Amino acid sequence: MIGQSGIAVKNVVRADAASVAELAKYGVATVHEAMGRSGLLSPYMRPIFPGAKVCGTAVTIFAHPGDNWMLHVAAEMLRPGDVAVLGTSSDNADGMFGDLLATSFRARGALGLVIDAGCRDAAELREMGFPVWSKAVHAKGTVKATVGSVNTPIMCAGALVNPGDVVIADDDGVVIVPKSLAPRVAAAAGQRETKETATRRRLAAGELGLDVYGMRDALAKAGLKYFADEAAFEEESRK
Repeated sequence: MIGQSGIAVKNVVRADAASVAELAKYGVATVHEAMGRSGLLSPYMRPIFPGAKVCGTAVTIFAHPGDNWMLHVAAEMLRPGDVAVLGTSSDNADGMFGDLLATSFRARGALGLVIDAGCRDAAELREMGFPVWSKAVHAKGTVKATVGSVNTPIMCAGALVNPGDVVIADDDGVVIVPKSLAPRVAAAAGQRETKETATRRRLAAGELGLDVYGMRDALAKAGLKYFADEAAFEEESRK
């Protein structure tokens, strides 16, 4: 049940390590395409510093606006290779996460955080190299008053996230791969990367995308007409 409070699950099944390691080779865009153009979080989720990249298994957190209590609970559940993912019960941008929690998360082996709310201490997080994807950077503080949940299904920035799913995040955003699909998506991403490498080589050699992708016939059927020059176009326009 999504959005259920008062639950903290200590042990969950995570995506298999081999699939996570394979998916870590690819960017968000490649994985998204390989998964049938699905799994993306809303585009307002942005990294707090450029160049950040992470791939790990989700520890999910359900919290209430302006209340970061469950982030402290989640620290106990984190294992090396995890990425914490937080969704809230309603829209919020308060600074629920900062350098102290990041210090705790890193000590537990967390690779990063995806939070559909705000974070703060941005300079310190950059210096630590602890990657965070958030809705906002906001200095506003929070309370510890209302129980949420840890390691239950959540909605985060428009996407369903289950405990143990694979989280890939980079400068392009965040994508979630369901743990049951991880081996298949990893294989598809590898195939797509191989194809794109070959395409990139052809484009670098000067071939046009029109020919590489076989677009000319489709464009002609769609009604595109070529003219040798402006004079030819003007002559056709007068007809």
